[in-house]
Amino acid sequence: MKKDLYQTVTDTIIKDLKFGIRPWMQPWETGGEGGQLNRPLRANGAAYQGINVLMLWASASENGFLSPTWMSFKQAQELGAHVRKGEKGTMVVYAGTLTRTEINEQTGEEAERGIPFLKSYTVFNADQIEGLPARFLQPPVVMLDHSQRIEQVDRFVAATGAEVRNGGTMAFYQPDRDMVQMPDFQAFREPEGYYATLLHELTHWTRHKSRLDRSFGRERWGDEGYAAEELVAELGAAFLCADMQITPTVRKDHAAYIGNWLKVLKNDKRAIFTAASYAQKAADYLTGLQKAKEAAA
Repeated sequence: MKKDLYQTVTDTIIKDLKFGIRPWMQPWETGGEGGQLNRPLRANGAAYQGINVLMLWASASENGFLSPTWMSFKQAQELGAHVRKGEKGTMVVYAGTLTRTEINEQTGEEAERGIPFLKSYTVFNADQIEGLPARFLQPPVVMLDHSQRIEQVDRFVAATGAEVRNGGTMAFYQPDRDMVQMPDFQAFREPEGYYATLLHELTHWTRHKSRLDRSFGRERWGDEGYAAEELVAELGAAFLCADMQITPTVRKDHAAYIGNWLKVLKNDKRAIFTAASYAQKAADYLTGLQKAKEAAA
């Protein structure tokens, strides 16, 4: 059981990292005071520790939970609340030590030995629970409203036919499902931040084998192929933003990529030329879809 739990936790983290999602970082506004990242909290207000912090952050990112509070099914009932039907819980673990008395075969003396163990249990985010006392309710984070959307860019994105889903706290392109995931528009501080991020992910969308079939030999998160693709997406979004007269804003997680980009550029003096060329092809491809839709209309 111990091996299975360790593997389950590890596999969850690996799954996120493969999509470029670091569960210990949230680049968008969340429900914490001032939008900062909070440690997950138990029903009694105590903070979770260790690996459970990562597990709960990962679940919050994947599901778009804004509340920092988590509790078991029974704890919700004790508060006069109930978990909504159909909601899926999140696994957390408890590490402890069992004390066992053993007899030394050579001396015949008794000795106590601590045996570590790991057990799991399920908790639910407060966003999944109805009827909680007011102290558990998380005020919604609204930075923008829909009146601030930029119609020109919305039309551009719609014309590509790309599947774009909104919700959660992460932005990424998922190749196996061929879809773009974005946080809600209202979670951004300014419209330009939303659209620059969307165009970044849309540039990733062009790398699919049915489109421009771009890979750079990418095998894992953080390798040079990954960094090269991120650089193409960064440049492609910059080109598109310029075409639509949008001033892109710097995402909070961009600093993490700079080291990888520098490594790529230092190892290959032609890398930036290659990246710019691929970025232009991606921008041209997306622009071409606009013309194709206009011709079909």
